Amino acid sequence: MSNIALSYFDTVIERLKRVSETQSDAITAAAEICAAAIMNDKLVFTFGTGHGSFAAMEMFPRTGTVTGFRPIVESTMISFHRVLGDGGARQYRFIHGREGYGDAILSSHQLDAGDAMLIFSHSGLNAVTLDIAVGAKERGMKVIGVTSIPHSSSTPSRHSCGKRLYELADVVIDTGVPKGDASIEIDGMKHRVGATSTSIAIAVGQAINAETARIMTENGHEPYVMVSPNTAEKAEADRINDRNYAELWRRLKMR
Repeated sequence: MSNIALSYFDTVIERLKRVSETQSDAITAAAEICAAAIMNDKLVFTFGTGHGSFAAMEMFPRTGTVTGFRPIVESTMISFHRVLGDGGARQYRFIHGREGYGDAILSSHQLDAGDAMLIFSHSGLNAVTLDIAVGAKERGMKVIGVTSIPHSSSTPSRHSCGKRLYELADVVIDTGVPKGDASIEIDGMKHRVGATSTSIAIAVGQAINAETARIMTENGHEPYVMVSPNTAEKAEADRINDRNYAELWRRLKMR
């Protein structure tokens, strides 16, 4: 493995270490909001656009995650990987910058003031992301933001509210990823390579999930946890996971 590849791993480890050392209180505060919502038969909606949607989707029903997290997954926000053609990168760039689209997304979900909203956004400044944050707060929901303050604080908001995610959220977890995201410089190249924001955001999300499970358990509420079916105990795993899906449906039917 080259020094460049090793440097990338070192950078990810260094940034994860910084998050663990500086953001533990914020992660606990976020988990307390999530646990309170789930213990009260409510939901924790998760949202992100672009690569931020990967972290949102990892919150449930991934193995080891707690029933009660509910990703909002808009195909227009996640399917730009083909770049050209239907659902391409240009359409994504257009639509995630259009204020009002996030309001339409929220209106398609039955939200409750007792729910919470967990938003993943490296830049924390684009219109749809801020629509979601503003709209959730208007509905009385607690908002958690996983974002880069170094990046966001150096760039103006792209929403009429004039604020960025870290200025709107009730709890902010700062990934600390520098402006521009990519981390590795190579001699002879103008631009850096090796983005880290997605890996760190997913790690933060899983930390919140784990801390939520701990808080629930300590309060006498055993969480319903997804288990891997890719083991010799597949039948038992399927039974547990089907129970978890039924629990999610029970919560949705109450709306």
